[in-house]
Amino acid sequence: MSSLDRVKSHIISWLRAYSNKSNTAGFVVGVSGGIDSAVTSILCAETDKKVVLLNMPIRQSINEFTLAEAHIDNLKTRYSNVSSYELDLTSVFESFENVMPFDVESNGLSLANSRARLRMMTLYAVGQANGLLVAGTGNKVEDFGIGFYTKYGDGGVDLSPIADLNKTEVFALAKSLNVIEGIQNAAPTDGLWGDGRRDEDQIGATYAELEWAMDFVGNVADLDQRQTKVLSIYRDFHSANKHKMEPIPVCLISEDLKQ
Repeated sequence: MSSLDRVKSHIISWLRAYSNKSNTAGFVVGVSGGIDSAVTSILCAETDKKVVLLNMPIRQSINEFTLAEAHIDNLKTRYSNVSSYELDLTSVFESFENVMPFDVESNGLSLANSRARLRMMTLYAVGQANGLLVAGTGNKVEDFGIGFYTKYGDGGVDLSPIADLNKTEVFALAKSLNVIEGIQNAAPTDGLWGDGRRDEDQIGATYAELEWAMDFVGNVADLDQRQTKVLSIYRDFHSANKHKMEPIPVCLISEDLKQ
């Protein structure tokens, strides 16, 4: 058995055991048309538990929507335990957008993150109605390296099956799981912008570079110009988004103050 097969088998067993322990029927997964949600949804399907896939476009680029739709159709053909809903949230999002004050309405990132939070609410609504766990789709470098996700958006999940895998490992697993080629070949994107902008454009570095930076322990003086730049990008993101990765601060009250 190859290392990929061992990893795949371990995650599937872990998912099944967690669902059984929590007395849930299975999993609900938001499918974006990207590699992470594709891999996560197949791993969930492999448990033989009930799996509901949601395609939740919000002013989505046609390419992202088409890839998500194609992946869902592929899985429903391959797995009898998989069903799906296409829930166009554009009108819901626009209603929210229209009641926001100007400082929110004019802030692109605030509204982009609101898309992710609306999708999280939808996943939990469907999950609760069907006794399903919300399966997260974040990978290691996004979740614990640069914090490239929305707090209480795509970061709001019940369990994270691929969060200990780097992006390059997710791509390798995708090939092993026979994810459709369109998704395997697509540039990673967070799906929060209507123009389909790539993660690399937003971050300024590739995932392979970020994984290198995440593991870097050497002397900065020995690095070339590009490596120095990438390490700076990684550290800046990690520092700025650390609040997402750590437990929520709790104001502790000593017993002396309570007396």
